[in-house]
Amino acid sequence: MILILLSWIYILFTTINLGLGTDKILRLKNSNFIILSILGLFTATILASIWAIFDRINIEFHLFLLIANIGICLKLKNEIKVIYTSFFKELRSLDRSLKIALISITLLILAQCASIPYIIDNESYYIQTIKWINEYGFVKGLANLHLFLAQTSGWHITQSAFNFSFLYDKFNDLSGFCLLLGNIYAILHLNSYFKNKGINYLIIGLLPLANLFFFSFISSPSPDLPVYILSLIIFFSFLSSYKNLNIGTFNTVFILVVFAIYIKTTAIALILIPLLLLIKHYKILIPRIAKPLSIGILVFSLFLIKNTIISGYPLFPITLNIFHFDFQIPVSMAHFYYDETKRAAFSITENEFDTISVFEIFKTWISRPALHGLFNKLIVLLLIIMPFFIFKFFNKKTFWVLYGVFVFQIILLLLSSPQYRFFMNFILLFSFLIASLILNNRNRIILVLYISLSILAFIVIFPINLKVFTTNTFLTSNSTFSISNIVYPYKNSKFDTEYNPLINGNLRYNSPVDNSFFWGTGDSAIPCVNEEQIKYFETYYKIKPQMRTTNLKDGFYAKNISNESN
Repeated sequence: MILILLSWIYILFTTINLGLGTDKILRLKNSNFIILSILGLFTATILASIWAIFDRINIEFHLFLLIANIGICLKLKNEIKVIYTSFFKELRSLDRSLKIALISITLLILAQCASIPYIIDNESYYIQTIKWINEYGFVKGLANLHLFLAQTSGWHITQSAFNFSFLYDKFNDLSGFCLLLGNIYAILHLNSYFKNKGINYLIIGLLPLANLFFFSFISSPSPDLPVYILSLIIFFSFLSSYKNLNIGTFNTVFILVVFAIYIKTTAIALILIPLLLLIKHYKILIPRIAKPLSIGILVFSLFLIKNTIISGYPLFPITLNIFHFDFQIPVSMAHFYYDETKRAAFSITENEFDTISVFEIFKTWISRPALHGLFNKLIVLLLIIMPFFIFKFFNKKTFWVLYGVFVFQIILLLLSSPQYRFFMNFILLFSFLIASLILNNRNRIILVLYISLSILAFIVIFPINLKVFTTNTFLTSNSTFSISNIVYPYKNSKFDTEYNPLINGNLRYNSPVDNSFFWGTGDSAIPCVNEEQIKYFETYYKIKPQMRTTNLKDGFYAKNISNESN
């Protein structure tokens, strides 16, 4: 816990500096402490993405950040002092009950981050993705080694910039830092709601009630969590500035949307929000569109370059490409990835997906067991009832617009992979909107907040059988805090995996001894891939990953072995 806290203090210091520098360059005129820190995370991500094209994100990058920190501090020291003074003044002005709640939330987030990682994707590709970036940057054809490495997220790039791998090997908790920022932002807005009774402030202020759900994400760098936090801040900014918008607010919203999409492309529907703001306020925005347009082009270019280097396809898993690279993953593998991802939302076989009707697929989707089925039903329920709630209680254009964006996101995800976690930002928004009809006075809000904190503390401390919530055998127990982790956090992987060093052609790699998890890699030294995976693609696709040269930095290609004798 203590080491994580110290790392977060440095991250906060760095992101505030970078955020303020970004604010000055773009003239956003944003004085919100949390927004500035998020802008700093965005800037660090963009800088790291550019750096990773050419080199590893390691001590050299941190020396660059240190120089940037010093330069910004010297140039903007007075503004930095004002920002911190104003922020601490806001914290001191909090309602006493909210102060206690915020302190409790902070301690619980730190405790959870120091505990055993929970999310299974951490074991399949999060850890390995970040290791590759830390040691080599973006590697050509890396997806040929392990398909999931093609999913390299902007958030994994951010984590690679702030895990200090050259100093310590157990920092993997940037999502916890992001959740803490979101909770501080929410608590401050909840405090404002007690004074101004603005419904927008209450909606964002209820975010801490979702910590029960968020906590499963924060002991590993899940890209989903920052998208949820960014989305709720975007929704609040949209609701608050729809009628009276200035260029600084528009640019801030645009950056947050672009950041969310760069972290996870399933957030693409959010782009409608700045687009609609642009249409409504085109007279003041069009003459000043150059800066946000430049940012959008830069981020999109980095997205294309990252994908092209790692998979050979700019828009992976879409295989449309006018170029051909020797490290490009085979089209058959890209289609396999897309098909597997799409069917993951329904948990059905390829044959079932191809033969049963659309209605049967929908029935399978909505009747899935555990949390999947629960949230899938909730998505459909919200889709049906929200128009009635909005018309009856929140009949404003802004809420109708957000409902329209929700519908658009449903349509997009139905065409790809309608997994409930991809809808969670809107599930939270509309759930908070409905909850605001009941939790509309201070005493009720504080009571519910403290009840949720009590449940959260229990879950962090005591083990619970989660079989009722999940059918995944790797996720049947929660991650609990141990006294041994007060100073040092738990290691990055939940498994005590042993590895076999293996050779296949010119590829030397580590394979987990226990290969029961087909996609599993854990915290092995790179390169790492399950031997069963290699055999699977050799058998059914007649390809195997090979090194392009003797240097790992030069990447991998897929060797066609269809003509080789068995």
